[in-house]
Amino acid sequence: MSEPKAQKILVVDDESDVTELVAYHLKAKGYQVETINNPNSSIGLARSFLPDLVILDVMMPDLNGIQICRMLRADPKLKRIPIIFLTAKAEQADRIAGLETGADDYVAKPFSTKELVLRAQAILRRASEGAPSAERRLQVGQIVLDVDCHEVSINGVALELTATEFKLLHLLMERRGRVQTREHLLINVWNYETEIETRTVDTHVRRLREKLGAEADWIETIRGVGYRMAERKSEACSI
Repeated sequence: MSEPKAQKILVVDDESDVTELVAYHLKAKGYQVETINNPNSSIGLARSFLPDLVILDVMMPDLNGIQICRMLRADPKLKRIPIIFLTAKAEQADRIAGLETGADDYVAKPFSTKELVLRAQAILRRASEGAPSAERRLQVGQIVLDVDCHEVSINGVALELTATEFKLLHLLMERRGRVQTREHLLINVWNYETEIETRTVDTHVRRLREKLGAEADWIETIRGVGYRMAERKSEACSI
């Protein structure tokens, strides 16, 4: 019986000491790793390597991480690949911009390699694991979520969601009518058991609502607590 193929990770950072350090620790965990220090060549490498995850520095010359993230999300072959941003610790704006652009997570520099590896493992796990729900097709209003096909549509028109957005929407639809705290969402969507900024949740919910368009009102904001999928359209409003 052949062993399963190692998951592939692409590390993009203009500092060679960073890519070498990250690659060393990821390879030690059994991942297949490619690194690149020239951001201008990163999209070409991503197309040929087709990674399962991209770890991407924000502050790089010529082509920064935000721009590369947008290019990845616009490419039909690469748009579903999860992305972790490496950001300068003081640059909160970079972290928020990265999440709004389509990144799934961020790790602040200077970072712990152990933390980065754990974040990578969590994202790869949730991207590959099957959904636990016995109900394989969920519908709220005109939103239809097909678990087996990993697709979401509104009025028959498919939506382009990242793996994190899909899992977030799935959890809210599956637990419709029940309030999900930000902490609960961090544990069940992001697989985090340690403290992290709950603004990560707010940013992803805002981005998900934008993609849902006219159906966005189904997601209620429970101020100071979290979110829930409304039971009835008339209830679907921020409170």
